[in-house]
Amino acid sequence: MDLSALHTVSDIESLRSLAFGMIESRDAEIREHRRENHYKQTKIDALTAEIARLRRVQFAARSEAMNPEQRALFDDAITADIAAVETEIEALKPPTARSARQAPKRVPLPAHLPRVETRHEPESCTCGSCGTALTLIGEHVSEKLDCKPLEFFVRRDVHPQYACRACETVTAVPVAPAIIDRGIAAPGLLAQMLIAKYVDHVPLYRQEGIFARSGVTIPRSTQAEWAGICGVRLQPLVDAQRTELLASPVLHADETPVALLDPGAGKTRRAYLFAYRTAAADHPIVVFDFCTSRSGQHAARFLGDYRGALMVDDFAGYKALFERGITELGCMVHARRKFNDLYEANQSTQAFEALERFAAIYRIETAIKELDPQDRHRYRLLHAKPRLDDFHRWLVALRQTVLGGSGLAKAIDYSLKRWSALTRYLDDGRFPIDNNPVENSIRPIALGRKNWLFVGSESAGRRAAAIMSLLATAKANGHEPHAWLLDVLTRLPTTLNRDIGQLLPHRWLPPAAR
Repeated sequence: MDLSALHTVSDIESLRSLAFGMIESRDAEIREHRRENHYKQTKIDALTAEIARLRRVQFAARSEAMNPEQRALFDDAITADIAAVETEIEALKPPTARSARQAPKRVPLPAHLPRVETRHEPESCTCGSCGTALTLIGEHVSEKLDCKPLEFFVRRDVHPQYACRACETVTAVPVAPAIIDRGIAAPGLLAQMLIAKYVDHVPLYRQEGIFARSGVTIPRSTQAEWAGICGVRLQPLVDAQRTELLASPVLHADETPVALLDPGAGKTRRAYLFAYRTAAADHPIVVFDFCTSRSGQHAARFLGDYRGALMVDDFAGYKALFERGITELGCMVHARRKFNDLYEANQSTQAFEALERFAAIYRIETAIKELDPQDRHRYRLLHAKPRLDDFHRWLVALRQTVLGGSGLAKAIDYSLKRWSALTRYLDDGRFPIDNNPVENSIRPIALGRKNWLFVGSESAGRRAAAIMSLLATAKANGHEPHAWLLDVLTRLPTTLNRDIGQLLPHRWLPPAAR
């Protein structure tokens, strides 16, 4: 405004009012910014304190008695919480104050994945400043891993038919037999459904919802029919795998409870999956046997005339097997676990010394892991046997000073009672020291039953045990389960009985290796 044009007092007053209004507006804006900054800083301080608390909880919980599954769930939850709080803090900071995050060090994304490229070109090919044509001098490329929902497609198998006009002969490639005759499910879909059910432990009703989100309706009743048919088709492989397992000179055995639906009683009752695994590290075989109880007669039925060595815990159901000629091997981990539980409960110095002695024995096993059975046997006799003899003398002497009925007395009595079985692994380099391999095979079932809750019938239990036997063996041999099952479901209908062995997981070769 031109001051020289002001000739009246009212004009001066108007200007003064305008100036005061601008100042008040600016002051109000400053106060608002201060309130906002104060709020953000207070929020940042609170979130920073929350991160510190979460990190303390995360660190402190490492000393808590958690099994591996609980540990993994807890770590995942805390990591997600910390990341969420850090993201909130970054959002509250002004752009100039936000910390520049370093690019995470990561391995390159898998080369076999297809690339979907999107080019982001400028709106104009001329310079926005001077109008000169732009010249390409390079590219900034970023790759991010993406995914889309389960993708379905229709596989069309076309068999052209040709005719000879001279003799009226029709020529065509015959239609290959399929796992499910005249069914709509190709091997890839069947493999997906079975892997989700028996490896990822996703119940059929959940799979029905997953399929629906991808635009395909497959009722759970249809999936159940497919699972039943596939179980029957795969049974010859299970029988052949069991035969080869029973030919192994050394086996592991263990069992885990599962709930079996009892419709007549309107509730569930306890059944069991007995697990058997070969002891040889190369080409292991795993077989599950569904049983309606934990009775030792189920193990006797499964093993039949088997007369090799059997690694087990102290379950009484196996005792009759050892009376008929099977060699008993005791699990060193079970003996160690008694002392470990005692040490974690009250920091017992005697339990700690026992754990130190177990650790020395296991260091020997680590050193001879790659040796052949003969060299392993000689090394054990030279290095492990003296330690075990000294360990036994120490346990006997300690037991005389411990009150009966105490936790330490029970741990000592367990080891002394089973000492012959625990140390029998010294007799043969093929004998294992513990039952860990079969316990590792059982662990996914313990996790899975939290999802599927119970087995619907005895037939369903036997079918699940059969399919899980094949898939567990595939995993134990380092195969991707879906790749193995897809190939088997494709080839099985045209494979002769005498060639079934080629499809067994411990003998199977991927297509690229055949």
